Amino acid sequence: MTLKTRLNDDVKTAMRARDKGRLGVLRMALAAIKQREVDERIELGDDDVMGVIEKMIKQRRESVRQYRDGNREDLAAAEEAEIELLSVYLPEQLDEDALASLVEEIIGATGAASMADMGKVMGQLKARAQGRVDMAAASALVRSRLAG
Repeated sequence: MTLKTRLNDDVKTAMRARDKGRLGVLRMALAAIKQREVDERIELGDDDVMGVIEKMIKQRRESVRQYRDGNREDLAAAEEAEIELLSVYLPEQLDEDALASLVEEIIGATGAASMADMGKVMGQLKARAQGRVDMAAASALVRSRLAG
């Protein structure tokens, strides 16, 4: 079952359950996927759909940060609930130890020695851990490893 099919099935389930919050988030995700398909005139595969969902989660994390800076805990909580709903469609996240191990492996394989090599490391990391890692956290880890 493809990720888009799973999303569509979950929309139907949410409609039957009259779960308006979940339904709204799922419809928004499907609309973003459809928009990208129309814009690029392609049919998105699971990896591309994961990329769209990751982007949506990243936008919501930024919104949470801004809402908290503005003392709007109610809006931050709503965004966090959407993040939780969307995260279900991504693979299980790597823990810190697994991420550190993967970064070390990639640095060793690419021969990266300085910040100039960060792009090579991040490119391989994104290809190997797409959807399983917060790329902002991974970037900070790679940066600290290459700088020190």
